[in-house]
Amino acid sequence: MLSIKTPFRMEGRMADIVPAEFRLLDERFRHLDGDFVLEVLHGGARKTEGPAYFAAGRYLVWSDIPNDRLLRWDETTGAVGVFRQPSGYANGNTIDRQGRLITCEQGNRRVTRTEHDGTVTVLADRYDGKQLNSPNDVVVRADGTIWFTDPAYGIDSDYEGNKADSEFGGSCYVFRLDPVTGDLRVVADDFCRPNGLAFSPDEQQLFIADTRQEPSHIRVFDVTADKTLSGGKIFAECDNGRFDGFRIDDTGRLWAAAWDGVHCFAPDGTLIGKLLLPEPVANLTFGGPKRNQLYITAGRSVYTLRVTFNGAHYPRPADSQGR
Repeated sequence: MLSIKTPFRMEGRMADIVPAEFRLLDERFRHLDGDFVLEVLHGGARKTEGPAYFAAGRYLVWSDIPNDRLLRWDETTGAVGVFRQPSGYANGNTIDRQGRLITCEQGNRRVTRTEHDGTVTVLADRYDGKQLNSPNDVVVRADGTIWFTDPAYGIDSDYEGNKADSEFGGSCYVFRLDPVTGDLRVVADDFCRPNGLAFSPDEQQLFIADTRQEPSHIRVFDVTADKTLSGGKIFAECDNGRFDGFRIDDTGRLWAAAWDGVHCFAPDGTLIGKLLLPEPVANLTFGGPKRNQLYITAGRSVYTLRVTFNGAHYPRPADSQGR
């Protein structure tokens, strides 16, 4: 990756930057852009994943999977430090409605919650008496339920986890967890290797990537009143490598990680544009007070830029009652 020093400053500090290239594929993408450069927040990782932005503290946490650590970037100072190491080969991260970090520890084969005092609570590590494969990515609904994918990437080898056999005999599951009761349910079991997932802005649909299908694609499900899934048609297919993590913006467009950058899909599933990056993208998230700062984990680096669109504003817990 080529990066250059220029007189571009973020919070008063000099930044490493690379050019930002938005590629128009459909007229609906014409005004979806932002900064002309991508700021490199950090470039010293081995494989970055799982960005999660804490608005209250103005900091970003992400995973450096093979190095078995979670890293933290302070928005006010630009400092990057270790949030937790070892991290259980953490992969996907999200934040619950109480502002706590929810992490897929694929090496430890469990989903955890980091409490406000820094202690770690295990939320799920077994289903039907069998150890989970290696939880990969995770989202939290307004009702507090936690939804996560469980492929076998963390047990395939020792590179980003601990090599082991699957106790399920497969890696096709998507789970829903009630963190209060501990009730863990399978909501989908017909994937090859489920990966990234995200709710629509009204949380009535759940999008899930299947990374190992050919071509890699994203499916869309309806969330029923009893919190199960129906449907599952293919929403979008990847034209460069494989899909990984993704996020939804406030108008229902889906922004997906792929090998050449971030792909933008209209709500009807049409690929309307791309944000090209110099490294394969693994995941992304929106942050900042207006949810218009895009943070991207790609290869060994973490990038950010201000954009002209906003991340989805999800319902508050009280808004989700009865759904």
